[in-house]
Amino acid sequence: MMATVAGWHIEVEFREIGSETRAVALLRLPDGAELRAHAHADRHPHDPSQPRVGEEVAAARLLNELAGLLLAKAEREIEEATTGGAHPAR
Repeated sequence: MMATVAGWHIEVEFREIGSETRAVALLRLPDGAELRAHAHADRHPHDPSQPRVGEEVAAARLLNELAGLLLAKAEREIEEATTGGAHPAR
């Protein structure tokens, strides 16, 4: 059996605006589909500025949103190819 290698490309950008870290992601899939997700993290105004921590929190939320979008895409594709319902998230 031969192994199949697939590459996915994810671009993530962060922007600091005051006490908020905003994150945006673009996932490019081999089938040509592109999924976009947005997330943010808020720092309490009295907490010290730690941009790396804000990026980590925003990225975790961003990847969670992206995972949901990817599962929804897979569910649609399964339903299109079969006669039954699909539940890939379970």
